[in-house]
Amino acid sequence: MHLRTLIASAATVTALATGLVAGPAQAAEDIAGCPDGGLCAYTEQWFNGTRGVVYANNTNLLQYYAFNNAQSVFNDGQDCNVRIYSGRSYTGSGVTIPRQHYFQAFAPSSPYYNNIASNKWCV
Repeated sequence: MHLRTLIASAATVTALATGLVAGPAQAAEDIAGCPDGGLCAYTEQWFNGTRGVVYANNTNLLQYYAFNNAQSVFNDGQDCNVRIYSGRSYTGSGVTIPRQHYFQAFAPSSPYYNNIASNKWCV
């Protein structure tokens, strides 16, 4: 039990240090219309603004407006976690978003603020 608490505390400290605010998802339909199975990026915090959605691995998400301007993201994947990266082709900083979890507000200091550059499913 103490090990779980320690691991959870370390994860929280890491998330705060990287400017991420995360949480488990509400019902999928509550997260601004993110389609089942998708990774959704939003151009504003709390899942507002323009939404973009992808369903597969991508080496260059910066070509899509919502990912190039992301301030929140939701993994509505049905089977897999997804890892997002701040660099193209799975480079730069990376963080795994569990199925049905999200980051509701990237801090301006976060490497993912306005910059989800690539993603990989089932990691």
